[in-house]
Amino acid sequence: MFSDKSILVTGGTGSFGKKFVSMTLRKFPRLKKLVIFSRDEMKQWEMSNHYSHDPRVRFFIGDVRDKDRLYRALQGIDYVVHAAATKIVPTAEYNPFECIKTNINGAMNLIDASLDMSVKKIVALSTDKASAPANLYGATKLASDKLFIAGNAYGGSDGTRFSVVRYGNVIGSRGSVIPFFMNQAKEGLITITDPCMTRFMITLEDAINLVWHAFEDMVGGEIYIRKIPSMGIMDIAEAVAPDVETKIIGIRPGEKLHEQMIGLEDSRTTYEYDTYFKILPEIHSWASDAGRVGNGKLVAPGFSYSSETNKDLMSVGDLRRWIDDNKDIVGKI
Repeated sequence: MFSDKSILVTGGTGSFGKKFVSMTLRKFPRLKKLVIFSRDEMKQWEMSNHYSHDPRVRFFIGDVRDKDRLYRALQGIDYVVHAAATKIVPTAEYNPFECIKTNINGAMNLIDASLDMSVKKIVALSTDKASAPANLYGATKLASDKLFIAGNAYGGSDGTRFSVVRYGNVIGSRGSVIPFFMNQAKEGLITITDPCMTRFMITLEDAINLVWHAFEDMVGGEIYIRKIPSMGIMDIAEAVAPDVETKIIGIRPGEKLHEQMIGLEDSRTTYEYDTYFKILPEIHSWASDAGRVGNGKLVAPGFSYSSETNKDLMSVGDLRRWIDDNKDIVGKI
């Protein structure tokens, strides 16, 4: 699929971007070029030192808020992975204008520039917080999802194609609960927002495999959701630091008790596969639904995919084993 092709990753120095770059370079040795597009010059400098031996890797300083810079970056690009986002929930609540500029305006800039530069396919990363959003971050990502889906209509029947991959909390990523709890445990007290809270859990490897699959499978406008386990916040704390005292402090601004990736309203167009779900677009004037479904099965009416009702649960032992096996990368990926 990527042989002699060029890929650009927005937000390429973030947790997802760094892992996507390393895995993609290994899996696709005939890749022509992989461009890391981000606004953090120090992270780019550090990352460029790691890939100085690989002529396929290029670095491009820029911000998705700057459409002109995107036009320059997208020259000669075949595929785009859109990972750039303002994503910390409390930060978005207190800085809503900045969140909107990146997550919504940035999405519009990328769509316009990709269409004009004849990019073949774009996969945008979404979040469980975009389904029935309760905070600004989730609301902006829902708007972004809608923009990318509608972008297919501007591409016509044979133009640029856009799809979305939606997943939950990445285990051990920077800013996530596991490294947060690990740091708190050193002080002898872990703070819990609500003991009933549940979250979806996914590894970066699984998220990236779903992105690769989306590029292969997409007709345009689909939302792909990986089947992943859920875990209660108290079990996460038990796995990270079993003998450390906990304190309940209440939910933070914009935080949800449980997360959802597929809502009731989506069930009419959601199909289930062995390892993932696929939500088909209700607006699809650029292509028929023929061939989109494949061996998928339409979910039951009223179906939803929530961390609270998810039957696939990650145990304390499973998470503890993952932490033991990945101590060197927790909080760094």
